[in-house]
Amino acid sequence: MIEEGACEKLPRDEEDFAILGATPAFAEPLHVGRPNIGDRERLMERIGGILDRRRLTNDGPLVREFEQRVADFVGVRHCVATCNGTLALQIATRAAGLSGEAIVSPLTFVATVHALQWHAVTPVFCDVGRQTHNLDPASVEEVITARTSAIVGVHLWGRPCAIDELTAIADRHGLALLFDASHAFGCSYRGRMVGSFGQAEVLSFHATKFINSFEGGAIVTDDDAFAEKARMMRNHGFEDYDKVVCVGTNAKMTEAAAAMGLTSLEARDRFYAANRRNYDAYRAGLDAIAGVDLIDYDESELCNRNYVVVEVDESAALSRDELQHVLWAENVLARRYFFPGCHRSEPYRSLLPEAGLRLPEAERLVRRLLALPTGAAMDPTTIAVVAELIRRAMAEAPRLRRRLQATHTDAHPSVAA
Repeated sequence: MIEEGACEKLPRDEEDFAILGATPAFAEPLHVGRPNIGDRERLMERIGGILDRRRLTNDGPLVREFEQRVADFVGVRHCVATCNGTLALQIATRAAGLSGEAIVSPLTFVATVHALQWHAVTPVFCDVGRQTHNLDPASVEEVITARTSAIVGVHLWGRPCAIDELTAIADRHGLALLFDASHAFGCSYRGRMVGSFGQAEVLSFHATKFINSFEGGAIVTDDDAFAEKARMMRNHGFEDYDKVVCVGTNAKMTEAAAAMGLTSLEARDRFYAANRRNYDAYRAGLDAIAGVDLIDYDESELCNRNYVVVEVDESAALSRDELQHVLWAENVLARRYFFPGCHRSEPYRSLLPEAGLRLPEAERLVRRLLALPTGAAMDPTTIAVVAELIRRAMAEAPRLRRRLQATHTDAHPSVAA
C-alpha cells in the first residue's frame, strides 16, 4: 500500500503513454479528493472515549465541541453540525423560508441546486464571471423577478464570491442571501473568515474536503432565530424532549464523525501547508504550457487551496477531454468539475431547456476546467510527474489524438487496470 505523501510511480520508457499501450505511470489511482488524515492516535483515543461513554449520537459531547470550535474559527455565534452538507443545504433553504425562485450558479456540485428543488424552490441559473467562476453580480441583477426570494452564492474552489456586491443587491431587493461554502472552510474574504456572511453559510466536511469528518456538514450563522430553527429541523422538529413543533428530518452528526472533524481541525495547519506546497509544485510544473492555465488565488487572503484547477483553452494542442483521457490511462484521475453544468443535468435540463442560452461564461468554462489530484497524500515528486505527463501530452498531441480518435474516446474514461 502506498504511504501518505508517497505515490508510487512505475518504471517505464519515458517516451511511451499508457493510452498507446505502455504501463500506466502510477500503480494506484491518484484521486482528486483523496482524504486528508489527521493524527490517527488522537482519533482512536477519541473514538475509544465514545465507546466508553456509549453516547454515539444525539448531540453528544464531541459534536458540541466540534460545533463550538468551528463557530470560534469562523467567527460566528452558531454552528449547527449535520450528517452531510447536502442536508445542511436543505435545512438552510427551509429555515430561510425560501419560496418561488432562487438565483444560483450553474457551476457547482448538483447538491446546491437539488437542495432548492427538493423544497420546490425553482433554481434560476445565473452566469458567472470569466475570471472568478462565481456569480456575476451584474447578471444577478438581470434575472431578479417578482418571484425571486433569494440569492445562493457558491464560493467555488474556495475563492469567495463578490460578497459585498451580492449583499448590496440582496438588501436592495429584499432577498435572502445564503452561501454554499462547501469549498471554502478555512478561507477569508477581506480579512474576515468565510462562513460569517449572509443570513447563513453552509459548510461541507465530506471526506474530500479540506477538513473532513468522514462525512458531514454544518450551517454557520449569527442569526439566533435561524440557528434555532435549523437545530430543530435537523432533529425531526423536536423543540424539547417530547415536543415536536415543526417539520424536520434526521440530519444529526454522529459522535464518530465529530471525532474525525476535531482531529482534522487540529491538523489544519499541516493541511494548509501541504496544499500550498502542492499548488506551488503544480505552478512550477505547468508553467509555460501553451493553453493550460492554472487558476490563481488571492495571495493577500487565507486560502485552503484544496483544489488545483486548470483551464484548458481551445488553443491548446489537446482539448480538455482529450487530455483527461490521456491522464486517466496513466491512473491520474483528473476530473471535469463541474461538467456538464447543473443546467445541463436532470431534471434541470428538461425543466429549463433554454438556460444555457443566457450562460455564455458557464458554458465556456464547463468545456475547459480540469481538476488535478492534490491533498496531503500527494507530494512534489508525484506532482512533477503529473505535470510532465501534461507537458509531454501537449507536445505529442497529433500522435495521441490519432489514437484517441481510433478508439472512439468520446465516452467518459475508465480507470486503468
